Amino acid sequence: MSTAFNTSIVIPCYNEEKGISNSEYSNFLENNPEAFICFVNDGSKDNTLAVLNALKEKHPTQIHVLSLEKNSGKAEAVRAGITYCNKIYQHQYIGYLDADLATTLEEFIGLRDYLQGEIVFSFGSRIRKVGSTIERENSRFLIGRVVATFISNILDIKVYDTQCGAKLFTKEISEKLFEKEFISRWLFDVEIFYRMIHLFGKEKAVQKMVEVPLKLWVEKGDSKVKFTYGFKLWFDLFEIQRKYNNIAKNNLIQTTNK
Repeated sequence: MSTAFNTSIVIPCYNEEKGISNSEYSNFLENNPEAFICFVNDGSKDNTLAVLNALKEKHPTQIHVLSLEKNSGKAEAVRAGITYCNKIYQHQYIGYLDADLATTLEEFIGLRDYLQGEIVFSFGSRIRKVGSTIERENSRFLIGRVVATFISNILDIKVYDTQCGAKLFTKEISEKLFEKEFISRWLFDVEIFYRMIHLFGKEKAVQKMVEVPLKLWVEKGDSKVKFTYGFKLWFDLFEIQRKYNNIAKNNLIQTTNK
């Protein structure tokens, strides 16, 4: 089976029975016939799968439901969805978005406008500025800024918000970025930036991606990340940094020995 869509959107879902807005998804698909949505049910324990299947019945040609037997975490759910879509569909762009639609589908699809010329990766950014509406608990905002600043420093590139769950890629670059499993179940976004740097070198990688300030982002529901992960987060960051620093050193040694 090989179907052509302009853009495929992967939506990881874990216990989203009450968080999925059927009307928002339906309205978007009716107004964007070139778009396709792949929901990945990540071993949900509630009625998420039934909700997704019901939505698929309304849009059988624009929705696919990929169901994982066990909960694997957001990183593997997204990777499974992107890998599946890249094999089956002849899209030009593919990306992922959070199921609660804190970023709207309409604003997400607008990220396509930035994938021109050298740019192969565009991502949303929750920058609080005049003209935008970013609704987020102050405590989460402050913690997020600390983490984001630390991540920006270890990546050594100027990026404001690596963790926003709205990212879009050309099909070709997505096949490379999502080929291998990620270290962290939740901080895989950081690895995506490391993989871009590994593929192109830091200077060229920066030229191939663009950070797009969102006009609207509204925090919805509770985070699926447990509070206790706040302690493991720093360990994951250390492991990610160590792995990719070692890759960079090995590449330098191989280049020097040639």
